[in-house]
Amino acid sequence: MILTQEEIQSLVEARQNEPHRLLGMHPLGEGQGLVVRALLPYAAEVSVEPAVEKGKPGFALTRLDAAGLFEGITTGTDTIYAYDLVIKDHAGNEHRTRDAYSFLPTLGEADLHLFGEGNERRIYDKLGSHPRTIDGVAGVSFAVWAPGAQRASVIGDFNGWDGRFHPMRRLGSSGIWEIFVPGLGIGTHYKFELRTDRGDLVVKTDPYGFYFEVAPKSAAIVWETHAFEWTDEAWLEARKTTDWLTQPLSVYEVHLGSWMKKNEAESFSYREVAPKLVEYVTRLGFTHVEFLPLAEHAYYPSWGYQVTGFFAPTQRYGTPEDFQFMVNALHEANIGVIIDWVPAHFPRDEWALARFDGTALYEHEDPRQGSHQDWGTLIFNYGRHEVRNFLTSNALYWCERFHIDGLRVDAVASMLYLDYSRNEGEWVPNKYGGRENLEAIDFLREFNHLVHTEHPGVMTIAEESTAWPQVTRPPYIGGLGFSFKWNMGWMHDTLDYFKRDPIYRQYHQNDLTFAMLYHYNENFMLPLSHDEVVHGKCSLLGRMPGDDWQRFANLRALYGYQWLFPGKMLTFMGCEFGQAKEWSENRGLDWWLLEMGPFHLGLQRFVSDLNRVYREHAALWEADFDPAGFYWVDCSDHSQSVLSFVRQTADRESRLIVIMHLTPSLLPNYRVGVPGAGRWAEVLNSDAEIYGGSNSGNLGGVNADAIAMHGQDHSIEIVLPPLSIVAFRSDGNQ
Repeated sequence: MILTQEEIQSLVEARQNEPHRLLGMHPLGEGQGLVVRALLPYAAEVSVEPAVEKGKPGFALTRLDAAGLFEGITTGTDTIYAYDLVIKDHAGNEHRTRDAYSFLPTLGEADLHLFGEGNERRIYDKLGSHPRTIDGVAGVSFAVWAPGAQRASVIGDFNGWDGRFHPMRRLGSSGIWEIFVPGLGIGTHYKFELRTDRGDLVVKTDPYGFYFEVAPKSAAIVWETHAFEWTDEAWLEARKTTDWLTQPLSVYEVHLGSWMKKNEAESFSYREVAPKLVEYVTRLGFTHVEFLPLAEHAYYPSWGYQVTGFFAPTQRYGTPEDFQFMVNALHEANIGVIIDWVPAHFPRDEWALARFDGTALYEHEDPRQGSHQDWGTLIFNYGRHEVRNFLTSNALYWCERFHIDGLRVDAVASMLYLDYSRNEGEWVPNKYGGRENLEAIDFLREFNHLVHTEHPGVMTIAEESTAWPQVTRPPYIGGLGFSFKWNMGWMHDTLDYFKRDPIYRQYHQNDLTFAMLYHYNENFMLPLSHDEVVHGKCSLLGRMPGDDWQRFANLRALYGYQWLFPGKMLTFMGCEFGQAKEWSENRGLDWWLLEMGPFHLGLQRFVSDLNRVYREHAALWEADFDPAGFYWVDCSDHSQSVLSFVRQTADRESRLIVIMHLTPSLLPNYRVGVPGAGRWAEVLNSDAEIYGGSNSGNLGGVNADAIAMHGQDHSIEIVLPPLSIVAFRSDGNQ
């Protein structure tokens, strides 16, 4: 096999897309022997030595040109055999390695076929980089999807970041390029160098990279994520049969880098923060922690929402094993782990996904479809099989390798609507002329189906801010298939109400009752999230009217309403003790506030007791989405800003009545109807002294009188503290 001048030039100029056809060992024909070629620009001498079989010939290679293309022929055998290249540089240093061009592809036809149709659920085991041992030789396989490239090379700290050393082979029409490089292992830094169809060279990091350099550097690092020794089997086994719709679910939302810091400049690592987070979340009684995105992101002020490494826990806090350690520690403490997952968009960083192979590969070419107006980011092309496969396998990866218990999907509304935040003429209708993104809808349904079937008990949660129907209903009846949906309407209405001066609240009581008109349309989670304490919105404490006493009383009443209202709940870090400043990712929470008088510590105690009362009473979670689990007792006392409702299990074995009073006055003889005779024990009073309140209330409980009121046969007369929420438990008499 004699090379043409064009083939030689394609190798030395790094334009060759079939390097394995020309490099490596090849038979010359029957009886003519073998030829070996190697492209080694910095080598002075190169020779071939048999690697395994004795008696096979060794021979020297001759430099064909100044660019470092070497060739040698042996007539000692016609049979290809395992061999090493012995390379001597110009300083006389010698290096021996198995030839990268002597190995078969690490992906088979089935892999390529499944990826091409979008159904290779664990494509992260095939693409990217993977330490392997092939034919007894240790090394790393590299594979990248870049169908628009003329040539692809893996470059790194092992070849001087020079694309001439390791050009990759193209695997048919799949668009996947592949190579196995012997002698490499965990810790190798690498990128991909691609020659676009226009002849330009672009250098990209690995879309499937498991670990990355410290930003602003962007090289991927060869790593493994399946070797960690988990000890959370009991948690995972119990999760398989857990229906979170009928279980207590109280979520503590955390931005890991600013929850608690070592000092002004340094955050705790995954391993360092784990025991602190476990102790705190356990003490306050939350069932789950939800982390703002922890996938790799170059731009820290994006809070993780501009992902550049979808398969990599961010290196800011440690290695993938360190992240697994933190998740494992939380699971051992019976605390679930939810992460924010961002399939709605990706940033424009030139070294990441944007125009990956010189074409709009992961995004749309048309900016009316492919560009986010609000965030300056790019939108995934959900109609492309390989892109959909990238995202669905990514969701499964976090569940599989990191034992994640829930994926909260950011910005779902922006995915569903083609005209999201766009003016007339700035968007492209679907094939039926509508504004619905049909490909995104199909993707979300597939994502939810795969997560729920492959990982039973894992939740999916939609941040969806519109009235899109059936977000939390199964795909087979036309739904999107999410487990839960954030109730953004409840959040806006509730905060609008609580920020008002109490004198005006009587005119806005419907803000607190409106949510029940649509509550049973979806499985709702009630969020007071990070989005409500940034960008000039103030902290939650800062939104409350009145003096310090009134502001904290209002905040306690707000949290009581959130915990005792139907639905699951989420609270952002710092809100539980009354963080006074707006949240900033650049500083830790003001933990010192807990030492400044009774209000902050009292609020924290109240949240802890809320979680305790919540867990202890099935009435507050078992029938969240069953109409039998809730009814208003009285929501018409606008003039005194009082509302009352019953929470109960469907069988009424557990039953509470909740009364809210949202003016600063004391109501000492307030009568409210109750659904049963006997004693009603006070189980929660936000005005208790230990919470920073005035200690008005009904210690010991009250007896029901046979006085009909509010449609009930009995009623109780109670003391209603100012700006408070109180709850009473029935002792079982019906």
